[in-house]
Amino acid sequence: MKKILTLLSSAFIAAGAWAQNMENGHEYVDLGLTSGTKWATCNVGADAPESYGDYYAWGEVTTHYSAGGNTDSPTWKDGYSAGYNWSTYKYMDHSKDSWEGCTKYTFADGQTSGVWYDSEGNFIGDNKRELDDADDVAVQTWGGAWKMPTKGQQDELRNECDWEWTSINGVNGYKVKSRVNDNFIFLPAAGYRWFTDLGYAGDAGRYWSRSLYTDGSDSAYGLLFRSGVVSYNYNNRDNGFSVRPVFMVESTPTAIESINADKAQKVIKTIENGKVVIIRNGEKFDLSGRKL
Repeated sequence: MKKILTLLSSAFIAAGAWAQNMENGHEYVDLGLTSGTKWATCNVGADAPESYGDYYAWGEVTTHYSAGGNTDSPTWKDGYSAGYNWSTYKYMDHSKDSWEGCTKYTFADGQTSGVWYDSEGNFIGDNKRELDDADDVAVQTWGGAWKMPTKGQQDELRNECDWEWTSINGVNGYKVKSRVNDNFIFLPAAGYRWFTDLGYAGDAGRYWSRSLYTDGSDSAYGLLFRSGVVSYNYNNRDNGFSVRPVFMVESTPTAIESINADKAQKVIKTIENGKVVIIRNGEKFDLSGRKL
């Protein structure tokens, strides 16, 4: 019982004030972001905010290992003994042995050696630039409204929050704190998997977005950080990265309470997560008038 209470306590400390916020069985934090995006408290495959969780190639919804994914010696599934690389990537023409074999999520990027061009240099790909829900591991494993974040949502997290390199229960990572409330999340420096290696665990974090790289079909955007550096990057889709899910609250106006013509203000009553919210001049308040 003591161990269970310790785990619960460490999770609460790591994630801030989130205990009553749930979406389809998974906790989230409201960081007061402009878009309204809510961020999960844990990575996919993790049971605590500081746990590394699992690693996924971009567009894949299963791991290449059956156990020990965050160790140096995982148990690889049949056919995946080579780990994470183009030879094991799902959306791949395996007559090619590199990025040129990507068979899904391609656009006219000018890389005519790729299989998304024919022998005469004509684009024949699918022109998909964002993951289908069927290929989004957050959608497929967590359900509900959860998705992998877009590059824009990751950029918003970088730009609208304060980032502090710290450790939780001996695990390095970033505390990402809201600038408008006391909430925060913790992103562990889980490293990444490439071939059979686990690289930079404890020193860096790499988190996939659901957005394809805008200059090449072989790569996708992700959040990249290490101590003192928080950025976005693009990487080959065959790498195994962490995933931190998000979801958007659907805001449905139910009534316009008043319109102030002089100030051009519109006051709207709406329902978010089953609670009544008043939106006045772009700011949100609860029924008591407290700013959200």
